[in-house]
Amino acid sequence: MLEICFVCTGNTCRSVMAERIAKKKAKLRHIKNVKFSSCGVMAKKENINDNAKKVLKELGYDGRDRKSVKLKIKPNVLYVTMTDAHKDLIDTKKCISCSSLFKEVPDPFGQKEDIYRITALIIEKNIDILLDKIENMRGEV
Repeated sequence: MLEICFVCTGNTCRSVMAERIAKKKAKLRHIKNVKFSSCGVMAKKENINDNAKKVLKELGYDGRDRKSVKLKIKPNVLYVTMTDAHKDLIDTKKCISCSSLFKEVPDPFGQKEDIYRITALIIEKNIDILLDKIENMRGEV
């Protein structure tokens, strides 16, 4: 089983959006034996941001509440960070930044709903590339 954990700052916007987008896209693509999670380097057990929930629901993803989770490095987990700065904070070699996939994901926190929508679209593109890499690695088509 491949475990992938998406990481941002507070785990209320970007990383939780990435987790939920990845879960649905992997299911739709019949990619099995991959577990997705998310956390934040400074998470404080807060709920998902309301705009993030709205945009997730609008785009057909899970928009339910969930408390944010603070980063704890675990062995055998691949960490995918939203920015290079997040990657620099993580002490493991099993870590890549979204910049190595498509592009970094800017923080939408405190901005209008349309910025969250743009953020979700950037995340979707990163996830599509990540899932392509997983399929290619496994030889699936």
